[in-house]
Amino acid sequence: MTFLTDNLGTILISLLLILIVTAIIRKLIRDKKRGVSCCGGSCGHCAKCGSCRSAGKHA
Repeated sequence: MTFLTDNLGTILISLLLILIVTAIIRKLIRDKKRGVSCCGGSCGHCAKCGSCRSAGKHA
């Protein structure tokens, strides 16, 4: 029990970080499945303009 009380702050911060990282990963996976891109849609200035899946949608 002393271990928990001595390290309570570290344990809580670690759990919070794990929750945040998990939420970010879930959002990225959902966006990927929906076909949502994080590029912003300005394909004219993109280095991967020709290889992007959404290149036909944005001009």
